[in-house]
Amino acid sequence: MTATPLAKGANLPIAATAVRAELARPTGPGTPAVRTAVLLLGADDGPRLLREHQHAPGAAVRPDGTELDLDALPPGVQRVLLLALTADGSGLGAAPGLSLLLGDARTGAALARFDPAAGAESALVCGELYRRDDRWKFRAVGQGWTDGLTGLAAAHGFTLHEAEPEPEPVPVPAPVPASAPVPASVPESTEDVAESAEERALPVDMRKRLTLRKQQVAVSLRKHGAQQLTARVVLVLDASGSMGVLYHRGVVADVVERMAAVAAQLDDDGTMQAWTFASQPARLPDLRLAGLPEWLRLHVRVGEMSLFGRRRVRPPLPDGRVDMKAVGIQNEEQKVIAQVRDHVRENPADAPTLVLFFSDGGVYRNAEIERELRAAVEEPVFWQFVGLGRGDYGVLEHFGTLPGRRVDNVGFFAVDDISTLPDPELYDRLLSEFPRWVAAARRAGIVR
Repeated sequence: MTATPLAKGANLPIAATAVRAELARPTGPGTPAVRTAVLLLGADDGPRLLREHQHAPGAAVRPDGTELDLDALPPGVQRVLLLALTADGSGLGAAPGLSLLLGDARTGAALARFDPAAGAESALVCGELYRRDDRWKFRAVGQGWTDGLTGLAAAHGFTLHEAEPEPEPVPVPAPVPASAPVPASVPESTEDVAESAEERALPVDMRKRLTLRKQQVAVSLRKHGAQQLTARVVLVLDASGSMGVLYHRGVVADVVERMAAVAAQLDDDGTMQAWTFASQPARLPDLRLAGLPEWLRLHVRVGEMSLFGRRRVRPPLPDGRVDMKAVGIQNEEQKVIAQVRDHVRENPADAPTLVLFFSDGGVYRNAEIERELRAAVEEPVFWQFVGLGRGDYGVLEHFGTLPGRRVDNVGFFAVDDISTLPDPELYDRLLSEFPRWVAAARRAGIVR
């Protein structure tokens, strides 16, 4: 049985009850020593970090591989992160050719393979095993931190104890949920998150959430050496029919509120341009922080079926609402990508543009999407796609590995339930690659 190759962000159901994870890494002069570790999350006694030669119930980390008996893990464990580390703090990019192979520990059958790319990160989550509906799945992650385990701990909302005893590390507090305050030890300062007059006009609860989330965005940028980076932020929301449940549950509204913190931290005026799309794209009014509650009420809406065939998008109503029947319910990502590209060309900015694109899948216009994104390589616009659920994301899942592009400009990851993903981890996934993209584009003369 051949291992299923996975692109970054892809996931795979795991039927095996015991698995073995092996990390292939290069050795030789000039190559840093790469070690493995696992982080158990969600246990009743808090996160547990296991380095090589350490073990816990159901988990053993050895130099030649990590073995996990999924049925024997400590009660409450919901996620197991499979880590690659350098002992001297050097970047894992100096050890090219990393490859994570996951297999059935009992039969020896290969299950999945993921080849993570790394640069200056000295700690990398190669993949994760996570429990969903009483079943286990594996996700290819490829997320790293230049400050090593300290950055990983901060991203997951706990303090790393460097002197944990052998063989058991010191228990630490449980991870911070998405809406909870950031521990005081995470942000090094709040100098980059001063409140604007628009933020002070928000309802108190929303204002507090925004302040905390801006701190978390600042931490993510600082970890990647990008604390001075500015960007124009564009939000794109899938309004296709399959998104209806996420709209009605308030998941999409929560995503918008969380993305407002990204714009508040990256954009000089905190304003975020926005589009919605299904069969047709439609520009939404700009999202300004002071108007966030009303914007959510008016513009976070799913598409509708037209009873009279195809319709053109009519001009917005006086309050800016678009005709959702004209937007429709099918997936036509290439149309909104083209419209955002037109906007960037027609409205040049000093800063690069970061597009935060949320969809639940159903991608089928692969050739057209690839053509648009390949053309966008030569433009100062960068695309971070986020999959909301288990849909088919087509070319988006593999675009980051497609050859023939001067620079990388596209990222993708998927989550089964974004409402359970803590803010620090969400922002790390959204922003970890963006500074590298911008730096490469500057060297190529694409970004000023």
